[in-house]
Amino acid sequence: MKRREFLGAGVALTAALAETRSRMLFAIEDVKASKAAVSALERFRSDIGIQLYTLRNQISDDADATIKAVADAGYKQVEPYGFPNAKPMLDAAKKYGLSVHSSHFAWDSVIDPSRRDVPSFESIVQSAKEAGLSHLVIPYLQEDVRRTLDDYRRLCERFNAAAEQAKKSGIQLAYHNHAFEFEPKEDGKCGFDVMMKEFSPDMKFEVDVFWVQVGGQDSVALINSLSGRVSQLHLKDLNKSVETPNFGSLPPEAFEELGDGVIDMVPIVEAGLAAGVEHCHVEQDHSPSPLDSIRQSIAYLKTR
Repeated sequence: MKRREFLGAGVALTAALAETRSRMLFAIEDVKASKAAVSALERFRSDIGIQLYTLRNQISDDADATIKAVADAGYKQVEPYGFPNAKPMLDAAKKYGLSVHSSHFAWDSVIDPSRRDVPSFESIVQSAKEAGLSHLVIPYLQEDVRRTLDDYRRLCERFNAAAEQAKKSGIQLAYHNHAFEFEPKEDGKCGFDVMMKEFSPDMKFEVDVFWVQVGGQDSVALINSLSGRVSQLHLKDLNKSVETPNFGSLPPEAFEELGDGVIDMVPIVEAGLAAGVEHCHVEQDHSPSPLDSIRQSIAYLKTR
């Protein structure tokens, strides 16, 4: 073999080895990512929850039978709503062996503490402690308290004070988003921008991935940016017909069972695990048959 041919063969071999090594490294990374996703799914599947607002009509008719159906479907925990007026849900959860770590509660106790027609936040925290809860979640903001960025700043002050108060009793306070927090306001900034900046270390987020997508954001990127600040996730799927962003109302058919919509839950739960999320709850705001829907959603998670 001539020297020139030998050198050429050597260069080709080096390039081939480099390409092979590159492919091997990519394959290793793919395996690592796959294992991480499986680990995340296993972690949250083993303790998967359901936000009981999904079943509000059935609970109103027969809380005991509804919670039994939740347990029979394979859910391991429930997240009630309307706390402290949640005794039927709490009692049934205990009866059927379901954990209750978190609850949505009467949010006006924080947003407008001057009101006398709602329990005080202090009493809610005390009731939560007695019920064995570790998380309380502000589930919504009325339109009249969130018109401007200054409105959001005032709310953050109240949330932070309440979070500090709750922490003294071993309770983590969090805020559950919708889409309206992502609507651009003054200078192109949105309410969620204010929350990210103004929330104290004691105040966390319960990220609802459906509403993040409706608000025109990417859930994985958002969760990554909030690492250490997201206490829980709401897993909820979005019908492909919905155009985003949308800061108004949605039709009932916008809400899908997990796996039937456009949101890939696997990278979301993987990001959640990396970000320190403690609990994941399935939720579907509207369904013509809520019990069938929650069965379908958990079946989807079990096959991923």
